[in-house]
Amino acid sequence: MTRIIAEVVLVLALIGAGFFGWTQQKSAGASTGQLSELTSQAKEAKEKLAAAEEELAKAQGEAKAEAEAAAPLKTKAQELDAVKGAFSGGEILKDLEANYSKQKGLSTERQLGVAAVRLLTLGSKDPSTIAAFQKTLELTDWKSRSKAVCAAQNALAAAGEKVTVMSECADGNAAKDAHGAPAKAGADDHGKGGGKDAHAAGAHAAPHWDYEGPMGPENWGKEFPTCAKGKSQSPLDIKGPFEKVKVSIATDYKNGPLKILNNGHTIQVNVEPGSKVRIDGIPYELLQFHFHKPSEELIDGKLATMVIHFVHKNATGQLAVIGVMLKEGNENPGIKTLWANLPAKEGPEVMPENVSFNPNNLLPREMDFYSYEGSLTTPPCTEKVKFFILKSQVNIAREQVGAFPFKKNARPVQPLNERVIQSN
Repeated sequence: MTRIIAEVVLVLALIGAGFFGWTQQKSAGASTGQLSELTSQAKEAKEKLAAAEEELAKAQGEAKAEAEAAAPLKTKAQELDAVKGAFSGGEILKDLEANYSKQKGLSTERQLGVAAVRLLTLGSKDPSTIAAFQKTLELTDWKSRSKAVCAAQNALAAAGEKVTVMSECADGNAAKDAHGAPAKAGADDHGKGGGKDAHAAGAHAAPHWDYEGPMGPENWGKEFPTCAKGKSQSPLDIKGPFEKVKVSIATDYKNGPLKILNNGHTIQVNVEPGSKVRIDGIPYELLQFHFHKPSEELIDGKLATMVIHFVHKNATGQLAVIGVMLKEGNENPGIKTLWANLPAKEGPEVMPENVSFNPNNLLPREMDFYSYEGSLTTPPCTEKVKFFILKSQVNIAREQVGAFPFKKNARPVQPLNERVIQSN
């Protein structure tokens, strides 16, 4: 009996040991699984932490760069605040306006200065500030005064005025070409320069204009108000009665390297410094000359085949244009030289090697003239331009007329509006 009891106890012990071993094995397996899962989670957390640290370092770097970039801007803002504070009393503006009121007409730079002082003193929304900057744009030779154009355009845009800001101005960096004009700026048919939009300074940025279509001459006023509202616009139909004057003009043009361009509106020749015309003894520098077909001016209601406009500027910035009418006849040797070097397509000026030219080659022998107060004949149609249309015409061959790459590039005649046409 005792033996049986002992065997039963032994069996139970074996069963208990086996069950214990089984439960321990199961527990160990579960722990191993948990450990593996925790290890995986720890690895993932470590990777996320590394990524977060990298993102934090990048953000700190960007913040540092922004802080460094902002430092000069903060300095500029402080400088501007100081300047505005200095002008806020209005005394400088009063003195400046009182001084300039004694002058007949202001140069572009002085007009821009008045506008700037009004801006600092009165703010961009003040009507007199807006008027001063608008006046600057009217006075400015858009090609050679890119800084003035940018300053005026940005000021008017800040005031909420409807104005198209050139891309060079918006970028704050008007790149310069060899003549001190914006590298991308438009051609200045009555000022020194070279791209497409004459006086609009910005072939791809300034408002487009043309000689026909939606932006033909009848619609220039939509983008260039002076073209529509001006009272002394050019060209004119030149007819009597004339007022006799004793004004003298004497040209002193020099031979120089040929600089010729097709600006998309005309053929233009830029002239090296040194060629001048003296009008009653006052020297005007010849900037460039260009061609219109047919003539823009009429004489007693009649058009000439073409006209050459010689554009000059004096020391105070006033423009003077001498017009030479071309009639169909014999071949013109001077134009033969120019046409032999015509640029194949629209683009910047080109300088053919070993080719020189003297503008005197295109003038008649006699310099008698009609004169009147006019404007640029291309946008923005700025006024107060002296015009001298020579009475003697110069020959041009029919073949030379046909070789001119523009079918028509002449603005229609404008109203006289009580002006008097003079004759010497």
